[in-house]
Amino acid sequence: MTRPTPATGATGAASESGHGTGSVPAPEPQAVPEQTVPGQAVPGQAVPEQALPGQTVPGQAGDDPSRRRRRAIWAGSIGNTVEWVDWAVYSTFASVFSGQFFPSDVPEAALLSTMAVFAVGFLMRPIGGAVLGSYGDRHGRKKAMTLTISMMAGASLVIAVCPGFGSIGVAAPIVLVVARLVQGFSAGGEFGTSSAFLVESAAPARRAFAGSWQQVSVGAGTLIASLTGTILTSTLTDDALTSWGWRLAFAVSGLLGLVGLWLRVSVAETDSFRRIDAAERVRANPLRTMLVEHPRAALRVVGVTIAGTLIYYLWVSYMPAYVHVTTGMPLNKALLANTISLAVFIVLLPFGGMLSDRVGRKPTMLAFAVGFLVLAWPMFRLVDGEGGFWTLLAVELVGLVLIVGYSANCAVVMAEQFPARVRTTGIALPYALAVAVFGGTAPYITTWMSANGLRGLVWVYLSVAALIGVVVYATMPETKGKEIE
Repeated sequence: MTRPTPATGATGAASESGHGTGSVPAPEPQAVPEQTVPGQAVPGQAVPEQALPGQTVPGQAGDDPSRRRRRAIWAGSIGNTVEWVDWAVYSTFASVFSGQFFPSDVPEAALLSTMAVFAVGFLMRPIGGAVLGSYGDRHGRKKAMTLTISMMAGASLVIAVCPGFGSIGVAAPIVLVVARLVQGFSAGGEFGTSSAFLVESAAPARRAFAGSWQQVSVGAGTLIASLTGTILTSTLTDDALTSWGWRLAFAVSGLLGLVGLWLRVSVAETDSFRRIDAAERVRANPLRTMLVEHPRAALRVVGVTIAGTLIYYLWVSYMPAYVHVTTGMPLNKALLANTISLAVFIVLLPFGGMLSDRVGRKPTMLAFAVGFLVLAWPMFRLVDGEGGFWTLLAVELVGLVLIVGYSANCAVVMAEQFPARVRTTGIALPYALAVAVFGGTAPYITTWMSANGLRGLVWVYLSVAALIGVVVYATMPETKGKEIE
């Protein structure tokens, strides 16, 4: 039996601290206090957050702002990592379980059907961005993040236990499609809510550093999913992997989601959200407010994302296959270079955030875009030659070091465009749209170019994206040091 090989390469999947909650003025002597029940919103007053056992909230005795910020970064990052493990496990094991849900005499047809489900999940992300972003602006970043991780992990567990086509017929692929739709919906809301949470939880001078951990966790989740695929394919027989091994991967990732859920439940809501008037939150329509009052900021988020998401997907998802087809390098070697580079990229991201906090958002993002505009052609020429593994590794490293300039900044730049009352919506929806339209289609466009004899012009496609980035980053306002709500 020929073993189906999981895709072990990386796939795509990228704040000020306030103190106190405000006080309610003492009532006039003649005023009769309005009767309320605990937790009821009072106009003009933020609802106090209740602490869980072992948890402190801002303003309570024993609250250490530095400790709270570290815990927020830790909880936000670990939870986000777990969520992206759930997301990436699907593409990692797609070639293994495709025949169980889409039986076909042609294995490629079954795989194509499985990857079509992957694409459907991708297209759900803008819807998730709109709905969950609005939820995060009305009910809190913390509640939105617990909801996204619950949906993502729950869908993974459903896939893990769902019988195959041979047992329940057409119901099997239907369940798979629904589960993947739920995961795509969750992923659409995750970036906006976690980005707002991390940036708002940080000290004003450390917002980019805190925001960089959003992308650290995305990369870490992808690597963990890839490592899971490597371990299972190395230790299980072909029959075991095909019959139940892939289910183990989904089950483990789903159970890890419970850990992420616990971490997210245990942290306090951000001060930025708590300062929003409670009655205003109830009446608000964040999506409409964002589109009507902040259209330029929303378009700027799309513009900021175009170059970053397209180049990231090309460099991380497409490059190993490109080199394998173009030069004949064994795919495992190309994937190894890709994995090493991605690991270095993850380590460098917090340092990229620290650099941005010192020199600004614009210089670091321009370094990314200008670097690719200048180096795209020579880097593709190098990997097209006979340099082998070490040349590919060097090119991958140079590219991903440049991408740090975008990835370390994207969360904080987007968060700094909007006021607190529409921040998660303003990040989530425009970002998800840009990723779906430009990032999600990049591997397919490059594959089409290769199939039609245009492989040698892929660098032009990348350069156009870099040029768009140069224009957007050069014209956007510098937001380092900006006071945000």
